[in-house]
Amino acid sequence: MVEFPVIAEITTRSLFISGTATILATLWSIPIAILIAIYPEKKISKLLTSIFNVLVGVPTVVIGLFIYILLSRSGVFGGLGLLYTPIAIIIGQAVLITPLIISIAIELLGINMRSVIELAKTFGASTLETIGTVLNEGGARLLSASILGFQRAIGELAIALMVGGNIRGFTRVFTTAIALEIEKGEFELAITLAIILILIDLVIVVLLRLAGWRR
Repeated sequence: MVEFPVIAEITTRSLFISGTATILATLWSIPIAILIAIYPEKKISKLLTSIFNVLVGVPTVVIGLFIYILLSRSGVFGGLGLLYTPIAIIIGQAVLITPLIISIAIELLGINMRSVIELAKTFGASTLETIGTVLNEGGARLLSASILGFQRAIGELAIALMVGGNIRGFTRVFTTAIALEIEKGEFELAITLAIILILIDLVIVVLLRLAGWRR
C-alpha cells in the first residue's frame, strides 16, 4: 500500500534540496560563464573552460567521496556536523552541477550571444554593463542551463546516499528511496516515486520550452 504522506514528504524534500543546490550553483556558475564568454581570448578563460568540461565527466561517486572526506569528523569541516544532513546533500549536488551549468552556459553564450557581447564592447560598455546586457538578452537561455543542472541534481543517487545517509524523514530523497525500495523488493513505492520524478522533469522541460518560445 502506497503511503501518500511518505510520498509527499520525499517529494517536498527532494525538490527543496535540489532546488536549493541549483540556486546556489547558479549564483556562482552564471557569472563565471558570462565572464569567460566576454573574454574568450584570455588564457585563463580557455583554461577554465577546459577544466569545467573535464569536471563534467567526473564520476559522481568521486565527488561524493570528496565531499564525504571534507565533512567527516576527521575532515576540514567535520566540526560543523553537516554529514548525513540535507545541507550535505545540497553542498554535494551544488558541486556536482556547477561544471555542468558553466559548460552549458558558455556554449549557449558562444552560439547565441557572441554578437551581443561584441556590440556591447564596441559601444564601450564596462564589464558590469556587458554582464547586464547578456543577462537581459540571454536570460532565458541561461535559465535553461540551470534547469538542466536541476534535472541532474534531482536524479543523482551516489552523492545523496554517501553524504546524506538515506535517513528516513530527514535525508531520504527520490533516488535513495527508490534504491532502498528496490533492494527491499517492494516495487510499488519505487515505481510511484519514479513516475513522479519523470513527471517533474517533463513539466520543467515543457514550461521552459514554452517560456523560451514566447520570448
